[in-house]
Amino acid sequence: MNQRLHYIDWLRVIAFGTLILFHCAVPFVEHYHWEINNDETSPWITRIIWWLHQWRLPLLFVIAGVGVRFSLRKRSILKFFGERFIRLFIPLVFAIFFITPIQVYFEWLQEGKISPGYWAFYPSVYDIVPYPEGAFTWSHMWFVAYLFVFTILLLPIFSLSKVKWFDGLKPKLNRLFSNPWVCLFLGVPFVIYILTLFIDWPEQGSLIDDWYVFVSSITFYLFGFLLSGVSSFWVTCKRYRKLFLVIAVSLAIVLIWKFYWNWEISRPTQKDEWLYQYALLNGFHIWTLILSAIGYTMKHLNYSNAQLTYLNTAIYPFYILHQAVIVASGYYVLQWDIGIFPKLLLLILICVLTIWLVYHFVIRHTGITRVLFGMKWSQKKQKDNLPIP
Repeated sequence: MNQRLHYIDWLRVIAFGTLILFHCAVPFVEHYHWEINNDETSPWITRIIWWLHQWRLPLLFVIAGVGVRFSLRKRSILKFFGERFIRLFIPLVFAIFFITPIQVYFEWLQEGKISPGYWAFYPSVYDIVPYPEGAFTWSHMWFVAYLFVFTILLLPIFSLSKVKWFDGLKPKLNRLFSNPWVCLFLGVPFVIYILTLFIDWPEQGSLIDDWYVFVSSITFYLFGFLLSGVSSFWVTCKRYRKLFLVIAVSLAIVLIWKFYWNWEISRPTQKDEWLYQYALLNGFHIWTLILSAIGYTMKHLNYSNAQLTYLNTAIYPFYILHQAVIVASGYYVLQWDIGIFPKLLLLILICVLTIWLVYHFVIRHTGITRVLFGMKWSQKKQKDNLPIP
């Protein structure tokens, strides 16, 4: 695999861009209760969001898995875990007590549960009553919590990358994954997960009762790690990117037509033929989108510049802050008597500009703020970026 993984950096930036757009658009989704909600909703935004939701986080987990292997090349297993503890667990705890409460406050304010006054509300966080009954929540930081737990669970497998004996398997694996159909076959587990877990364990983000998301996400994370050591897999993604894209787009069209056009009515609700169709279509849809995304970024975006370096360093702080900024600003913007799309554009602009100002002029300049937002203590030591949104 190419040592200069600029296309992975670009994938990370693109995936995070979809995250910003996704959360700015969620208040306008039909039949969906988020932290803040607009009175008027959009069927077109709803359809796009349901489609986007299928693959944006799987792609990020794959990218995170790739980052594990390259992090391990430069440090021992013990040092690797210590670094992940500092860059995952510390920002998670910080966000739970100082970032996500902002979101709960404005949600409850919009619902009329509390009176205006953040400092009167804030002490309730320390009651440690889990959301939605209380104000204690990791909200969007669930991704970081899952990533930290996955890292602990997969540490024995990650440690095998230090065993030289496994290098002897690489020639066989490279021959195997030079076949595009073998790469496609890796989508089978995700079909099985939908068939067996999707109905009984709907998406929660709660870790302990979220088996569909948990099992599928840890698999994407593991695949990213394992496949990062198989150079032919990446070459195959690049060589057959058009094939993968045609399959992904074809499946997306059928999924939108049969399911996402009217998701509330068409979503599978029991284990029958309808679920089997959805599982087969969506399992391979998600995986082929990831394969084609890898292939096209390898082909067209395998270069770096100062802007890419800056963005990749900023991604984690942006991720930690973005939802709080969207919810806080959205509380006011959604009250304005303007159309949906002007509101959406305003939310995007306010979110990006606000977070950039905080990051550029505050976060990156002190060691404490850098650590709290998942960065290295010193700017001089920020040579590798934690591959999460």
